[in-house]
Amino acid sequence: MSLHAQATRFMPWLTPRTVTGPTDEVVIVGAGLAGLSAAMRLAGAGRSVTVLEREDIPGGRAGQIQLQSDDGTYRIDTGPTVLTMPDLIADAFDCLGEKMEDWLELSPISPLYRAFYPDGSVLDVHSDVDEMAEEIASVIGPEEAAGYRRYVDFVSDLYKYEMNDFIDRNIDSPLDLLTPDLAKLVAIGGFRKLAPKVREYLKDPRTERVYSFQAMYAGLSPYDALAIYAVIAYMDSVAGVFFPKGGMHAVPQAMAAAAEKHGVKFRYGVTVESVETTGERATAVITTDGERITADAFVLNPDLPVAYRDLLGQDPWSIRRLDYSPSCYLLLAGSSASYSKIAHHNIHFGKSWKGVFDDLIDRQQLMSDPSLLVTNPSRSDPDLAPPGKEIYYVLFPTPNLDSPIDWNLTKDRYRDEVIRTLEERGYVGFGDAIEVENITTPKTGPTAAWNAALRSHPRTLSSRPGPSDRATYGGRTWSSPARVPSRA
Repeated sequence: MSLHAQATRFMPWLTPRTVTGPTDEVVIVGAGLAGLSAAMRLAGAGRSVTVLEREDIPGGRAGQIQLQSDDGTYRIDTGPTVLTMPDLIADAFDCLGEKMEDWLELSPISPLYRAFYPDGSVLDVHSDVDEMAEEIASVIGPEEAAGYRRYVDFVSDLYKYEMNDFIDRNIDSPLDLLTPDLAKLVAIGGFRKLAPKVREYLKDPRTERVYSFQAMYAGLSPYDALAIYAVIAYMDSVAGVFFPKGGMHAVPQAMAAAAEKHGVKFRYGVTVESVETTGERATAVITTDGERITADAFVLNPDLPVAYRDLLGQDPWSIRRLDYSPSCYLLLAGSSASYSKIAHHNIHFGKSWKGVFDDLIDRQQLMSDPSLLVTNPSRSDPDLAPPGKEIYYVLFPTPNLDSPIDWNLTKDRYRDEVIRTLEERGYVGFGDAIEVENITTPKTGPTAAWNAALRSHPRTLSSRPGPSDRATYGGRTWSSPARVPSRA
């Protein structure tokens, strides 16, 4: 008998938490990706599901805006741009007996990223190991290519050990972590710091950067993150990156349509103000219009701090103790300019690397030597922009709202800095070519209720399991956007 089994035998409160009593009627608050995934899985399991969403469309952060110009309409995604591991999305459709391919058209992106370095070199990132090894050998050298192959072996082992036991599983108590794979992760160095672990395999700073920046997806500096976070590099740089026809917003649109076909009720334009509880049991949600909506169980899709503070009126120590990751300045631009040397996803590294994280996290100031992401979605789907036009999604990491930066004063000035940096990095005439634009800062955000998210996400070591597996307690459960594989 395993240590975990022995412990739960004598301490039954360590077993997975579930809702007692009936669970036939379920209300989900929020039609973000996690809420949609939960709705599909619950409907497939025979529950009667109602989704309450404050916006007029599904998607949450994976939204889309339409900007009008004299030449037509630009349809620009406002949230995640990098989609990996589509099998997890397919799994949600499968819960309804549907095929993802009947609802969503995905195409692989090649190269996955194009990395630009301050010395003028360019490195294309490919998911095929042999193709990538050849690219590294050509740009850097054969010894680095050999190190890359060893690194792929390492992150593949990480994925194998982490996926079933930690990522795709409930973690209801620390004892849930006690599996044979935990010892294997320790043995291969998974709990060392990420940056030095990467340098065991990759000696050139260019490959080190392109295979460690993914820690930022989890809100962590590669110098602070544990090596287990290198599994994120496996998810995109080895398993591949995809793009949906119609943009990233096509994913929640397809999920919502499939869920609705199978009986899920969606109520858009409904804002939940609070959760009514009796003891430790959630009994209803109250909307801003005063409507009381009852159910047997509730799934809360907002970020955990938002759900506790705004919906439950609680401020537990487990939430107060959280540190928050960096946020971003996001420029969405419809443009008349096209740049032949870029790819769909482009990462432009500055001369400093560790300094980026020192600025953002330690000093809480804007990057003095920026590293940035430029995504050009119209390169893969020209229908997103008017004929002959392009869309640019420009993301500059910034400190979160704990920083003293006054974005009311800084927003316009920083726009000038963003344009200047882009033009210095090769986007000649970028500012003059902008026809329409939309700017998001840590202060503004798409909606005011994103306050906690824009501080930004909590930086934790938890695996944040998915909504279908998430433990439920007292008639409410938290759904996790992290399991749905799309990222900014």
